[in-house]
Amino acid sequence: MQITPADRFINKISKLFEKPYAKGMLLLLMVVIALIWANSPFHESYEHCFHTNFRIGFEGFDINRPLHVWINDGLMALFFFTVGLEIKKELMEGELSSARKAILPVVAAIGGMVAPALIFLSFNYDNEASKAWGIPMATDIAFTLGLITLVGGLVSEKLKVFLTALATADDVGAVLVIAFFLTPAIHMQSLEAAAVYLGIMALANYLGVRNMWFYLIVGVLGLWIALFLSGIHATLAGVLGALTIPANRKITESEYRASLQKWSGEFQECCGDPMSLLSHRQEEIMSRIVIETKRASTPLQRVEAQLDPIVNYFILPLFALANTGIRIEGDVFQMLSHPVSLGIIFGLVLGKIIGIVGFTWILVKNKVSPLPEGSNWSSLTGVGMMAGIGFTMSLFIAELALEDEYLLSAAKLAILLASFISATLGLLWFNLVVRKLSAKSSMTAQAPA
Repeated sequence: MQITPADRFINKISKLFEKPYAKGMLLLLMVVIALIWANSPFHESYEHCFHTNFRIGFEGFDINRPLHVWINDGLMALFFFTVGLEIKKELMEGELSSARKAILPVVAAIGGMVAPALIFLSFNYDNEASKAWGIPMATDIAFTLGLITLVGGLVSEKLKVFLTALATADDVGAVLVIAFFLTPAIHMQSLEAAAVYLGIMALANYLGVRNMWFYLIVGVLGLWIALFLSGIHATLAGVLGALTIPANRKITESEYRASLQKWSGEFQECCGDPMSLLSHRQEEIMSRIVIETKRASTPLQRVEAQLDPIVNYFILPLFALANTGIRIEGDVFQMLSHPVSLGIIFGLVLGKIIGIVGFTWILVKNKVSPLPEGSNWSSLTGVGMMAGIGFTMSLFIAELALEDEYLLSAAKLAILLASFISATLGLLWFNLVVRKLSAKSSMTAQAPA
């Protein structure tokens, strides 16, 4: 196989992005760039860039919004679409697929949402920011799982699965908060239209339609626009649309394997000069393999794999760049000591640990469910600390819940600080406490009776 310089460059970039912490590091880089840009002599260009209006549509039917809104309401719908795909996968075959599997991560997630929300409200129950109680409820799965990999074998595979399921249930909670508590007014006619489009997508799934262009066109031109005009946040179209994506295969693994063996033999028989153009029959065989591969895979997994790099390496970094350019003017300490900031910081840093570990302890103590295999209370506490990283969804909810610019800036700064504290505490806990206990446990196990 001939490897070109372009191939070598792409391979190096691909290997870099394959690192489990790459997504989180890219988001962190965007935060740093946004903060520097917003506080530099060129800060006006930051505001101008993300608040310039863009019009989409035609005369009499168009949507004219700033770039910041197109990112948060439009592009982020794709992020929520991938969240919906993950939720559907977990409900079908993952840790949320049965009551027995789901009870521990779901109850832990509820604890990890209730405790932070109550802590936030204890600081803000009587002021204009009280409706922002959903901000410290969220866990950023990209950052959290990326950092978890840095502690290696100190986190068992089952505990990572538990954290993934917990974060998925957490996302469901955040979506419900957006849908029921952060929708100012509803236009019923548009909402009814959205229900019709969603019904069309669900019916198509039932009838066996697997062409993703159909779901894309109906989902974007129908469901997304209808929800956008209804007053309900349009990103929910992503979650709802994802639940209608087919998750079945047309042929079994054995049928697919038999077809590949048959066509591989035929392809080999048609082989000529290795460096010459393919024969018509070889092209035909390769086209049949592509079609059969699609039939052997699920549209849900296929579209998720295609969207994953777009969402993680373009949409989320762009969202971070557009939403973390906090112009810090005046006393930073005063901003961080505001009740909104304190509610977020204590909610994420302490509330997550208290909620996740506390609710898990209740279930384990009452023998409803055991701890995840290979874990203990020390490692679970570390996971609770890491769950305090509330970056993406927390910023998103803050944008929806807070209209006052000063409160929004204070909230964003608090989210960044709380996420940094949670990440630091989690890494220190695993490396200083969990590692020490793990080593002690290994020595005890190896000691002669």
